[in-house]
Amino acid sequence: MQINWELFFSALGLAFVFEGLPYFLWAEKMPSYLSFLAKQPPQSLRKMGLISILIGLLIVYLTRG
Repeated sequence: MQINWELFFSALGLAFVFEGLPYFLWAEKMPSYLSFLAKQPPQSLRKMGLISILIGLLIVYLTRG
């Protein structure tokens, strides 16, 4: 199996961009939102994580063909 390192690091960099956007754009609101997330039950967080994973996989599937 060949790993396309250029693609891997491009995707990793893009993930950092998307992770950093909320902190940059809504810095004032992030502490309250993170507090809200910390109070959520693990099942809800897992559901949110699973939905995010499925959306991400769908986007990759649709764009990579």
